[in-house]
Parts: sequence; C-alpha cells; structure tokens
Amino acid sequence: MSNRETPNLTIEQLRRIATHQLSQLPPVVHELGEVFADVGHELALVGGPVRDLFLAQPTHDLDFATSAHPDQTEELLASWADHSWAIGKEFGTIGARKGDVIVEVTTYRSDEYDPNSRKPVVQFGDTLEGDLTRRDFTVNAMAVRLPAGEFVDPCGGMEDLSEMLLHTPIAPERSFDDDPLRIMRAARFAAQLGFDVEEETMKAMTELAPRLAIVSPERIQAELVRLITSTWPRRGLELMVYTDVADYVLPELSGLRATQDEHNRHKDVYEHTLTVLDQAMELETGPDGPVPAPDFVLRFAAIMHDIGKPATRRFEPGGQVSFHHHEVVGAKMTRKRMRELRFDKQTTKDVARLVELHLRFHGYGEQAWTDSAVRRYVTDAGPLLERLHRLTRADCTTRNRRKANRLAAAYDDLERRIAELAEAEELAKIRPDLTGNEIMEILDIPPSREVGQAYSFLLAERMEHGPLGKEEATVRLLAWWKDR
Repeated sequence: MSNRETPNLTIEQLRRIATHQLSQLPPVVHELGEVFADVGHELALVGGPVRDLFLAQPTHDLDFATSAHPDQTEELLASWADHSWAIGKEFGTIGARKGDVIVEVTTYRSDEYDPNSRKPVVQFGDTLEGDLTRRDFTVNAMAVRLPAGEFVDPCGGMEDLSEMLLHTPIAPERSFDDDPLRIMRAARFAAQLGFDVEEETMKAMTELAPRLAIVSPERIQAELVRLITSTWPRRGLELMVYTDVADYVLPELSGLRATQDEHNRHKDVYEHTLTVLDQAMELETGPDGPVPAPDFVLRFAAIMHDIGKPATRRFEPGGQVSFHHHEVVGAKMTRKRMRELRFDKQTTKDVARLVELHLRFHGYGEQAWTDSAVRRYVTDAGPLLERLHRLTRADCTTRNRRKANRLAAAYDDLERRIAELAEAEELAKIRPDLTGNEIMEILDIPPSREVGQAYSFLLAERMEHGPLGKEEATVRLLAWWKDR
C-alpha cells in the first residue's frame, strides 16, 4: 500500500495531546456532564470525537453515551439546551443544540443482530465499557467520562492508535457478520486515517465480504464517497482489492487486474489507474480554485477512466495490443455502476462524461486542431472543462520523460488556445448568431422541428467559423433553407 505521512506517537504523547484537546472543547460540553452527574447519571464523550482528540484533529460531531434511559435523557437535555429533538429515540438517541453546539446522547447499548439484516435489535446496556465493546474498531471504542475527564479504554484503542492499526474490539468474524458495513468502514478508515488493518481483521474482510449483499446500496455509496474524498484514498482502494471487497462493491476496479500482461506488451492498467488518481489529486486546487479539493467527481473519474479496457482488449498482428473505444464502453459501465450504487443523476452524468472524454485530447500533438475542433472540445466538456484538463494531464503516467514533456507541452498549447479563443469570443457562452425567434421571423415559420434544425445548422456554422454577425448568419440561413 502507499506510504502514509502520519507519524507514530507514543501512548504518553497521545494522552498529552488528548488532554490538551479536551480542554479546548466548548465549555457547554463540560457543563452537560455536570447536568447528568447532578442527578446521578454517567455521561461520556465516545467514539470518533475521542479518537480525533488523540489525533489533534477537529471534532465536528459530539456523540455521548449515558446510563440514563431515553426518557430521562430527553428531560435532562430539554432543561439544558436551547432546543432538543427525539427523532432517534427508538434507538436510544436524543439530540440537542445549545448555542452553536449540537450534541447527540445515546443510552448505553448491548445490541444483538438479525443475521439477515445489519440493523440491530436495540437493547439498552448497563455499563460504558459494555457499550464501547460493541463498536466497530478499538480506536473508535474509547471514551472520556464527564465532567471528570477520565479516559476509558477497555479494548486497547490507545495502543492501536499509537501503532496506527485498525482492529475490532471483538473477533472480527463476529463483528463483520453482525454488521457487514464495518468491512467498508475498515477500508474507509484506512483511507481517512492512513492506518493499516490488522492481519486477522483483513482475513475476516475477505471471508465476510459476501455479507455486503445485505447492506443497502445507499450506505455502501456513502462509505465509498467518504473513502474516495479522504486523504489517502489509494490505501482504501488497494485494501478493497486485496481483500476481494471490491469484487462486491466496485468490481470494475478489481477487474482491471485482468489486463496485467506478463509479456509487457502494455502497461499495468490497475497500477496506472491508481497513479492517475494520485496525480489527479495533486492537481486539485484550494477552496478558491476551479476544482477545490477533495473533488469526488474528478477522483472517481480517475478511478473509472480505463474500466472499459478489459472488455475491449485485442491482440493485434505484430504483437501490439489495442483497446479501441474503451472510453465509450467505460462510460456506459460507469453509468451502470453508479446507478446501482444509487448516485444522483448529475454526479453520474458528470463522472461518465469525463470517462467518455478522457481520450479526446490524444492526437492533438501530432495533428494541429482547427479552431472549430478546439471550440467543440470546450463545448463538449461544458462545465467539466477544468476537471477534464486535470484528468487528461493526470492520465500521463509514462516513465519516458521525453514523451511526458511532449504531452505536457501539447496540452499547455491546447489550454493556451482555449484561453485565447475564450477571450476573443466568450467561448463558454457560444450561441448561434440568430435566436429562435429571429429564425422564425426570417423564415416565416411557426415553432416547429424545422426551427430546431435551423438553430443546429447555425450553431454548427458558429462552431466552424466563429462569430458571423446577424447579416452573414441570415444569408447562410436562407441559403440553407433554400437548399434543404
């Protein structure tokens, strides 16, 4: 897997960091601990927020566990908060807001699972330690009792955090069998935290991967998006492929290994794809740039851009290998996979379009494009142009420095021409020189299919020859109308 940059810290260093971070939490957090303690109930900050305290990362969600039952929690939060809600009460969770701070408080649980569903049969527990043991990974099974600030770590989470290791609190086979989505969460946390996965846990991921069939596509999609927009998505994807999880979630990615060629007639498409992802991420911009990081559409297009190659690989005479029209096949496969994962229509359309267009640039360096071809490139890309620039550049993974420099120079030239044309004619707003109403007036026809045909003709003329002006456009329109 790819190298991580997060340094290992000792347990003592982690404790010092967490103690400092705890003191920086909003005062109302400690105040809430007092509210529960005053009536004899325990309250503890739990899960991801505690892990983030140790890692000195921002804590966005404030999740608490308590010995109080939901009715009692609801009453206590109502007395403390500006506003509270009980949408998750059947699962023991009550939410509240005080000022800008939003909290969720859940009664200790000791759930049991139906083998045909990942939804637990909710059972309330008696102890914080028991509640922590039911969680997904040891690094998420730590707590801080409030208001005392006592760290609670029954499963060795701090040790695993120090070793940058993902490990389940109970036997991984049982944990993943209870809730198969935890398999995806293992891959996601590997990408998000830069951690390794303990060997037995990895084996259980492989063994239990078929259980992902009982998880809704929407939940799998959510984990996949979080993985891909993490700091180290390559780590998560490599883990999914290594453990065969990708076979059930993103089989097109693991399928790229089928193009590995022991005779070295073409590059390793799987490794190439992961490199393209890395390089595309490097081309993302800051928040004020055209493609702010992390950009899911660009990253997923990088992952999917060559998935059509296994289906289109052909061995040609002379030992050459071809992948004709793999971009078209890949775009169709991308749409199909994203629909199955319940992605929204616009995101699906954008990613598939980038896959379809990712080869359009090739050949520019060998044969000069007309202004018309440049206009069509921009028009076909539409609002995806900046992403297409980055995907095309990232797609160059050759070790031949001369070839890489030649391709970069060619794309520099294309971007220069796009900028010049855009400045001259506001390329992104290309329209025919005549409106639909003007076409109907000139041809003396009502709204009809012919108006659309005339509009398309004038748009093609505009693309081919640049701005014509209304007079010249009228002459060409009348000539077209006469000859049609």
